[in-house]
Amino acid sequence: MPKSKRLMELMMTVNRKRKFTVRELAEEFGVSSRTILRDLQELSELGVPLYSEVGPHGGYRVLNERVLPPIAFTEGEAVAIFFASHALRHYHYLPFETEAASALGKFYHFMPGDVRDRIDEMKNRVDFVTPERNSRFPYLPLLLDSAVRGQVIRMEYAPAGDGQPECRDIQPVGIYAKNGLWYCPAYCYQRGDFRLFRCDRILSAAPSSEIPPLDLSEVHLDNWEARKRSKVHNTNIRVELSPRGAELCEAELSRHIPLHLREDGSGCLQGTIPLGEVPFLASFFIGLGREATVLEPPELIEEIKRKLAELTAKYR
Repeated sequence: MPKSKRLMELMMTVNRKRKFTVRELAEEFGVSSRTILRDLQELSELGVPLYSEVGPHGGYRVLNERVLPPIAFTEGEAVAIFFASHALRHYHYLPFETEAASALGKFYHFMPGDVRDRIDEMKNRVDFVTPERNSRFPYLPLLLDSAVRGQVIRMEYAPAGDGQPECRDIQPVGIYAKNGLWYCPAYCYQRGDFRLFRCDRILSAAPSSEIPPLDLSEVHLDNWEARKRSKVHNTNIRVELSPRGAELCEAELSRHIPLHLREDGSGCLQGTIPLGEVPFLASFFIGLGREATVLEPPELIEEIKRKLAELTAKYR
């Protein structure tokens, strides 16, 4: 049997057996124990997580993290996957940072030389720009794992502004990145409702068994806000937008408020918002200047006037 085929079959065999001896593998593959030892060493260098146990009942076993069997990619598929992972390099914190770097290294290392040359030529010609942030996000793996497992987390959280850190018990729905920052929608037991937390404001976090978790299996990143809004006081919003204003709102608000675009590129934001979002939206629409005209709600119009009065007084 050719060595390359034997290594592929050996990888699938050790994943299936989980625990084995060199003699067992040598008999199964019809080679010497020395050959199997060399093959196991090569598999280990390729990333198969093998662990050696000494003693009369020793041998080898595969650690909990399994290695997938070999998958054949076309050149175009391999390049696409490489750049999908390469795009994450702008994020200094990822929930799977080590694994992404390892996968990227393997893809690059085992590609043919001409494909590596092609990638090297493309590296400076395609990019996915993300704002550079100095914030730290050390709890992303815990938040993601807790969202998948339906686990409660007790955390110390620093609210916006000068507020004092608070202890919160939350059950994460998931995590997502936007403009270089990471966010975690979660059910907050102190508030009895869903809330959105900025992950860099989490000062400490650990799993908690003091509160029985809720069944949030039907709640995910696409519908958690609808669950939240059903429990708060909403108000109608309507904003007329120039083509430039529509472009900016499409990037920032269209996920939360329906945006109706016209043929000339202008548009209208029309839907409902929680009243608690009025201060944020007031600042946002002030930033758009002449590109947006808020028609309703009156609470938002009054908040814009108040903020503009404060700015006028500041620079008078």
